[in-house]
Amino acid sequence: MLRPESEAELAEMIRAAHAPLAIRGGATRGLPLPGEALDTTGLHGIRLYEPGALTLVVGAGTPIKEIDTILAEKDQRMAFEPMDHRALMATQGEPTIGGVTAANISGPRRIQVGAARDHMLGVRFVTGTGDIVKNGGRVMKNVTGYDLVKLMAGSFGTLGVLSELSLKVQAIPEAEATLILRGQDMRTAVADLTRAMGTAFDVSGAAWLDASASDGGGERRIRVEGMAGSVAYRSERLADLLGADHVATGNQSAVLWQQVRDVTPFANRPGTVWKVSTRPSIAADFCGALTSRGIAHSVIADWSGGLLWLSLDAEADTQDAGAAAIRQELARYGGHATLIRANPDIRAKVATFQPQPPALERIAAGLREKFDPRQILNPGLMAPL
Repeated sequence: MLRPESEAELAEMIRAAHAPLAIRGGATRGLPLPGEALDTTGLHGIRLYEPGALTLVVGAGTPIKEIDTILAEKDQRMAFEPMDHRALMATQGEPTIGGVTAANISGPRRIQVGAARDHMLGVRFVTGTGDIVKNGGRVMKNVTGYDLVKLMAGSFGTLGVLSELSLKVQAIPEAEATLILRGQDMRTAVADLTRAMGTAFDVSGAAWLDASASDGGGERRIRVEGMAGSVAYRSERLADLLGADHVATGNQSAVLWQQVRDVTPFANRPGTVWKVSTRPSIAADFCGALTSRGIAHSVIADWSGGLLWLSLDAEADTQDAGAAAIRQELARYGGHATLIRANPDIRAKVATFQPQPPALERIAAGLREKFDPRQILNPGLMAPL
């Protein structure tokens, strides 16, 4: 295993490599990668933190836990609420900021504040040829040249290995509250969630969990955050508008959204888990179509129905784990599906990522050729099977 302690050492290791490298930080997402492990956790540490400017510069191998601790001392946080995969994937280790941003991991608050990529101000990374590249800066107005910051987010280490990141952070709000309503079906609940998002009440979380993922009967959750008086007013108005059996506040509310963020209701059950991005307006129709095709599943709908976590029932988790049916229906409805958890046999024959249209795949292949002409950085991970 390779474990560089500096950016210069990382560049030298990549230049010297003559075989595939499996890039990893905390190794919490359980992705099977060929090649020699290149561990980035040696590239850790807070390089610069300016609470007044809401700016953080940090080594890519820095654990999320360490960043959260430093920010909390100043009543600040990473607003994009990154998922912790360990419960769902039954993995060990510590998630790192490089892994989170390379995969563009964004939690329930994305509907309000944007994705991880929207909070990245600058990056330093090493390409597959061993060249060190810097792009962006420490302020939001730095937009000169090509936006490699956004390109690196979601590239899963196939274009370069992150060594340092500049991020904008956010003050922790004074209060939060979650409106809970039980017993709704998916279609009704998603309609309520999208209606809540269309109000002026600045909703920061909108999710529905089906009966098997909640206490039974399905559970709709709507979150608001901010000053205590504002949260009380907005939650009361939303309850009047959409109904609520219960309003959870403070830590009780936070626990509910950690469940949604980390998909913990699916953690202790066997089988394949898919992550589906689509339009909220067709989420219920899409899930209904899967059921009609014999793909029995449980669902957690986040982002007001735009993000669907599907846990396949045992009888549906055969052959290709529903891949053909899921992706065929998405071709009809719109969206894409990512294979998050599966057994090795399924992994070997099902592409992790949704195949792209030929024109987009040509662009993606061209980018991989430009940044990693030797194809040694996580080879095959994002390329078609």
